[in-house]
Amino acid sequence: MRQEEEVFGRLLAFAERDARVRVVLLNGSRVNPNVAKDELRDYDVIYGVTDFASFAEDQSWIAAEFGELMIMQHNQAEEDGEAWEIFLMLFTDGVRIDLSFRRADTVAGIEDSLTKVLLDKDGRMGEIPPPSERSYVTAKPDKREVEKAFNEIWWCSTNVAKGLVRGEIPYAKFMLDAVVRDAVVKLLSWHVGMNNGWTVNVGKAGRWLERFLPEELWTSYARTYADGDPERIWDALFETGRLTRAVGLAVADKLGCAYPLEEDRKVTEYMRQLRERE
Repeated sequence: MRQEEEVFGRLLAFAERDARVRVVLLNGSRVNPNVAKDELRDYDVIYGVTDFASFAEDQSWIAAEFGELMIMQHNQAEEDGEAWEIFLMLFTDGVRIDLSFRRADTVAGIEDSLTKVLLDKDGRMGEIPPPSERSYVTAKPDKREVEKAFNEIWWCSTNVAKGLVRGEIPYAKFMLDAVVRDAVVKLLSWHVGMNNGWTVNVGKAGRWLERFLPEELWTSYARTYADGDPERIWDALFETGRLTRAVGLAVADKLGCAYPLEEDRKVTEYMRQLRERE
């Protein structure tokens, strides 16, 4: 795998030679002071350019500037009426570069605290603060958000149970591992946030929750993952309920919300009865 110095050298040399590229920004894990440094970190780079469509129309620059691709995903994005091109590129030596082409005249308005200026040909960026996680810390939720998460967990847990009773393992796994889990991760993130002054970033999909949760809560959360065996999915479902109850009561108390104990009790009993029917 190429070393960091070589990759940055290529990114900057390309930008310096090409008059269309006016700004080069680095963001993501390689500027995050709290991310462990390893070779698998992506190079998240933004080129502020005068004409981003031309880079999509003629993509010969990829091989010429950065090497042989293993696989690539090319996307177009749009936000607030502005479109841009994104090239997610994994090269045969294992280097991954996520390269976005955005308008040079608006790139200074990007609000991302994990941003470092690598090149600014025209002085567009001005002074920006040192990179930090302030854009990514868990925000304190309002009462409605918390109540919605509680409802999502318990309502969609019944779908997991139905899928198991019907022998529909893909459906049950989707409900547990995508829908219910998304709400559980929010709940755990709020638990971490409220115990750390709302200054903590738990990472995408809760990837860093283990760093911040008490051991017993992390162990419980790990048990909510199951393979395709129906009995282990049932076990994971009921563990999810126990974890929701433990964390939910603490979060509700701290944030001045009501935990739905009666719904919890009724849904848990309903799922227990469904399991015993099998």
